[in-house]
Amino acid sequence: MHSSFTPPRQVKIGDAAAFAGTTPRAIRHYHEIGLLPEPERGGDGRRRYGYEDMIRLLWIRKMADAGIALDDIRDAFATGAEDSAGADGGEGIADVLEQLAGTLAAQEAELRRQRAAVQRMRAEGSRLGLLSDFVTERLAGLPQDSLRQEDLDALLVTERIFGPLGAAVQATRFLALAADPALREASDRVDAAEEALDDGVAVDDPRVARVAAERHAFDNALQAAIEESGLDEDEDALFDTWDAEHPADEGEDEGSTGTPAPTSALEALGKMPYDFSPARLRCAELATALATQNSPTP
Repeated sequence: MHSSFTPPRQVKIGDAAAFAGTTPRAIRHYHEIGLLPEPERGGDGRRRYGYEDMIRLLWIRKMADAGIALDDIRDAFATGAEDSAGADGGEGIADVLEQLAGTLAAQEAELRRQRAAVQRMRAEGSRLGLLSDFVTERLAGLPQDSLRQEDLDALLVTERIFGPLGAAVQATRFLALAADPALREASDRVDAAEEALDDGVAVDDPRVARVAAERHAFDNALQAAIEESGLDEDEDALFDTWDAEHPADEGEDEGSTGTPAPTSALEALGKMPYDFSPARLRCAELATALATQNSPTP
């Protein structure tokens, strides 16, 4: 006994979406980006989808569910159409699929990186875990709560500008401050003096030069503490470790690993806002000049 049911030759967008497990809005987006050819509209002005449309729609959903970007899916279909008319057939689509496999591998690596960051954050109990492992390893063993929020903020900015190695080197400062409460108090005094150089202080105010001298003296004391504790030797080891883990590849573009490319310090001055008054900026210039004048000549 034969069934009286006759399958439709074409269906409306709502039925197509329901069958493929997607939404009419998604299908319209596929049309907009050239992923799914837009069928002709019927006499009622509505789109009608046939067997070939549904087959492509099902493949789109399968590939999208696998995590493949829509642009890559579109390229795969386009290359497949070219190959079907050629003598070699399939060679082009194989290249696209290899590229898609690389995309998925990169996504897996990013997921592992995110998971490791979350695990570090849970282990550290603070936002320190969101910095790179190269930085967190440098700060391993610090007493709990010895890092302040402003310390983490500074490391965050430094990592963005100079990369993990630069932030790990900067971490030496916080290691020295954590080991010497008197040095930390001196740091707080100089920081407070600099913050007091607000917009109400003229650049030629005697306080500007005085605070610059205090900053220079503190930096010398901090460097002496770093050398006395042997932390400077640890910094040398940092560079060796970094070079071993990140061999230079000629021709490799910055940021090719999927992370933002390092920004030069000069570019950062124009992109990273600092709420410093003219007096405070002048103080920093004077402190830098003092450091240059007193640095040993080679």
